[in-house]
Amino acid sequence: MPEASIVAIVTGASRGAGRGIAIALGRHGATVYVTGRSQKPGDHAMPGTIGETAAAVTAAGGHGIAVRVDHAVDAEIEALFGQVRREQGRLDILVNNAAAVHDELNHPGNFWEKPLHLADMISVGVRSGYVASRCAALTMIAQDRGLIVFTSASGAVHYAMGPAYGAHKAGLDKLAADMAVDFRHAQSRVASLSIWMGAVLTDRLQAIIAADPTKYGHLAESAETPEFTGHVIRALYHDPQLAELSGQTVIGAEMAVKYGIKDEGGRQPPSYRETHKVVPRVQYPLVIR
Repeated sequence: MPEASIVAIVTGASRGAGRGIAIALGRHGATVYVTGRSQKPGDHAMPGTIGETAAAVTAAGGHGIAVRVDHAVDAEIEALFGQVRREQGRLDILVNNAAAVHDELNHPGNFWEKPLHLADMISVGVRSGYVASRCAALTMIAQDRGLIVFTSASGAVHYAMGPAYGAHKAGLDKLAADMAVDFRHAQSRVASLSIWMGAVLTDRLQAIIAADPTKYGHLAESAETPEFTGHVIRALYHDPQLAELSGQTVIGAEMAVKYGIKDEGGRQPPSYRETHKVVPRVQYPLVIR
């Protein structure tokens, strides 16, 4: 399939990892629908808008299309996929990256001492990813091809910034695993994967490092650029053995080594297997339907 014909949706792409993933797919000529709530500067405390990301995708060599979507609203998610079907007639890659990340997440304190809205990570993250994936599946099953990706991290298997964050990451890994079971049951070539990204050098992470360089300064040397995971996703989509990987949670840094992908400046980001001594949980093969 010609690279330019790839149609992708990247949710939560106003800034951060989502923005980088969208731009990376654009560098490979993809048409990328960029979603989020930020339409103009000031809509969010951090810089970045969906329009700016879409323009960056186009400047990179793809075709960026900005669509304002509140991923806490099912109807807006469904409308997005209806628009893509009308305009493109297909959908090849869905990257579920949208999440409600609040500043208090990494503040000191126990979960009961922090604001209740931190639980938004579970609703705008796990649930919205489920809704988007269901919409994507309706199109991908019909064309018998597609890749659904969840952007996750090692907090799925160890404590990181509290239970809301951990439940979010573990939930994404489980969604990928169980969706793959259904895709196989339907004898479909649609695949679902969860990818553990490393520390991503976003504006948010740079602010965290600047606020406490003694504690977080080391991350600047090993962090992945926001575009890194996008190149890995593109390689995964074209992998002839994608069906065998479906359902797994993979470590992005390890997939990059497999596909010969390096990060900016020729760096090879480290794997959580090396830095944290953790690996994704393996799902048991038992299926109860």
